[in-house]
Amino acid sequence: MGKIKVTSDCNGIEGLKVIEPAVFGDARGYFMETYNYNDFKEAGIDCEFVQDNQSSSTKGVLRGLHFQINFPQDKLVRVVNGEVFDVAVDLRKGSKTFGKWYGVVLSAENKKQFFIPKDFAHGFIVLSDEAEFCYKVTDFYHPNDEGGLMWNDPEIGVEWPMPEGMTEKDLILSDKDKVHPSFSEYVKNQK
Repeated sequence: MGKIKVTSDCNGIEGLKVIEPAVFGDARGYFMETYNYNDFKEAGIDCEFVQDNQSSSTKGVLRGLHFQINFPQDKLVRVVNGEVFDVAVDLRKGSKTFGKWYGVVLSAENKKQFFIPKDFAHGFIVLSDEAEFCYKVTDFYHPNDEGGLMWNDPEIGVEWPMPEGMTEKDLILSDKDKVHPSFSEYVKNQK
């Protein structure tokens, strides 16, 4: 391995991993491998990624908490411009950390990546003036298979950092993200 450093202790939530690639820099700039199947497999991430996505958002945009219902996806996410606080919520039935969350700052500067296994809800908030967010996924997007949880559900208790100079009322959410069900409603519908 050696080319990546993997942190698996994400508040005790099994499966989540923060990846820090080796960055080789000199007077010209830097070089790094953002993905190498062999290194990731050795780190316990043995996935076939089938689609790459990229989004651009401005400061205060909050996207989430999203998941695919019948076609869940493993995700490998990173930021290539700007900074976000990225969050995963464990939705795996029978998991000892069901309903628990973990968050990590991803930025172009720190070059960290976050691996989120299937059956997690995912979201992020943009902390910089703008951010470009990239993610690899293991299943194709199915528009009729979207699920979501209320981003500020007190039962989950995500501690979203507010972008400088902003409060919760200043956040920018899609119409869908404003009306996702609570965690308890989600659990009730799973029975």
